[in-house]
Amino acid sequence: MSEHLRTALTLAAHGVPPLPLRVGKVPFGNCPTCARNACGGRPNMKTPGPCTCSQPCHGWAAATTDPNVINSTPWERAWRKAAGVAYHPGGAGVTVVDLDNAKAIAWARASLPATRTVPTTRGEHWIYRGIMQGANGVRPGVDIKSTMAYARWLGPGAGTMAALPDVVRALTVKAPAPARPVAVTVPASSASGVCPHRTPTYLDRGIAMAEQRITEAREAVHATVYRAFLAVLSTHGRCGCLTETHTARLFTAAQAKGESARHCTEAWTNALTTLGL
Repeated sequence: MSEHLRTALTLAAHGVPPLPLRVGKVPFGNCPTCARNACGGRPNMKTPGPCTCSQPCHGWAAATTDPNVINSTPWERAWRKAAGVAYHPGGAGVTVVDLDNAKAIAWARASLPATRTVPTTRGEHWIYRGIMQGANGVRPGVDIKSTMAYARWLGPGAGTMAALPDVVRALTVKAPAPARPVAVTVPASSASGVCPHRTPTYLDRGIAMAEQRITEAREAVHATVYRAFLAVLSTHGRCGCLTETHTARLFTAAQAKGESARHCTEAWTNALTTLGL
């Protein structure tokens, strides 16, 4: 039994799914049957495909804790050729902050909570308990290895593993694009020209509640935006108290959630039409 295979079986026994690495610290390529994802595997191995190939195909998605697979003849051949062992951090329930140089390590020591660390060829792996989407280049010299990623196995490391902190999760969150100014229709004043609302605070509170509803949406964002617009217009759309400043606030909140300017305009127009404004 090769040393790499022995390491892989030990990892699997502890719930850490391994996979073999060839020279260059990269996974073994797909077999001829799975080449070009002919087997149904997803492009670029970003999500595990339905492939049940017996070979260590599809990179990180091949990682497994099944000793029968790891010990199988096709895998055993790969272990003999392997230059190293990798593992799927997300499959093990952890996230690896890969620090590639001294500056990155200095940043981590100043910015991140202490956790288990593993020395690498050029830097360190900081390992946290918890998973998130993996991403490369989140800041100079820093990669995130967790779900849909692999990391080299370089030993168990030292220190107590801490829970994955929000500061690490925030590294993969992109700042929202600046909201684009959009020309929208604001309902005209009522025939009397008098707003029935007793104070401007009533309107401001309504706009703030609509902004909050949009900002807190976790799914069906477009439908949430439409319903928020509809609620504002049903209460304030007929008295003429809405201004372009108010609608800009609503559109800014919607665009911060990923809605395009066109989708915002469509939602606003549909709300106006529904209410007959």
